[in-house]
Amino acid sequence: MTRPTLQQSHGPAYTRIYALGAARGENAVPNEELIGPINSSDEWIQQRTGIITRARAGAEVSALDLATEAAKEAIERSGVAPELIDLVIVATISNVQQTPSMAAVVADRVGANPAAAYDSNAACAGYAYAVAQADALIRTGGAHYALVIGAEKLSDVVDPTDRSISFLLGDGAGAAVIGPSDTPGIARTVWGSDGSKAAAVGMNGTLVEFRDGTAEWPTLRQEGQTVFRWAVWDMAKVAKQALDAAGVTGADLAAFIPHQANMRIIDEFAKQLKLPDSVVIARDIATTGNTSAASIPLATHRLLEEHPELSGGLALQIGFGAGLVFGAQVVVLP
Repeated sequence: MTRPTLQQSHGPAYTRIYALGAARGENAVPNEELIGPINSSDEWIQQRTGIITRARAGAEVSALDLATEAAKEAIERSGVAPELIDLVIVATISNVQQTPSMAAVVADRVGANPAAAYDSNAACAGYAYAVAQADALIRTGGAHYALVIGAEKLSDVVDPTDRSISFLLGDGAGAAVIGPSDTPGIARTVWGSDGSKAAAVGMNGTLVEFRDGTAEWPTLRQEGQTVFRWAVWDMAKVAKQALDAAGVTGADLAAFIPHQANMRIIDEFAKQLKLPDSVVIARDIATTGNTSAASIPLATHRLLEEHPELSGGLALQIGFGAGLVFGAQVVVLP
């Protein structure tokens, strides 16, 4: 008996980002409101992080709501009918329900039902991971148009008395519509992980421990110096690898959009990469804070609002965080 030959799908040769959308927590929370419980000062926070205020959502607003708002803007700006979107990926660490996925609900809310939909947990690298997945799935014929969202309500997992990370965190969502392109719009992603450093940043307890009364509600913690050194030295190498994978140099870039973890890390990155003054560097952290998976699309959205001349230029984006995980790619800005 002759075994039949399976058919495999093939998609377009290239993809690109069509448009972006953004949603930030409606409350601007200044440093002064957070310094009491951590026995700190506005000056200390600004010097260490570059943050002046951070965006946080009210109690009645969920990460799902932020994701929906950002997605609707991205779809409207893209010109792609929502019913043509057949893949929705939400990068998040703050879905308060283990299941169902945030992505499935967003897909229905924006009119993309019955798109394939799932959540992806790669922390602050989540958006870069999701872009890599959307690019690959479209090029192999697994999807036609993708909606990629980074969405976080990190104020749900903040301990106001924690000095390691709590004052960094904000709430928001950034979304991108990705689809076929006649020319390359998303270069190969350089990504990976180092689970040996898993304890450097993450939750300080499990839901099982919380249920059993042996731990408080789990909140985020980090070993600041460990994360800082890893981000500055190891991630600069990853950024250079992403430039090489794209076949470009720092001088070819219009923008550099790193995860908005800390202004000192961003500035050190620029030095390590020897970026020329012509490259615009995203510094959205100053008024948004660290929004984990949402930070790169939020920073990109703001950068294009403030510098529309960057549209069509090349941007290097890199995310890195809990896991430890990292992902970087060069993209053409919509």
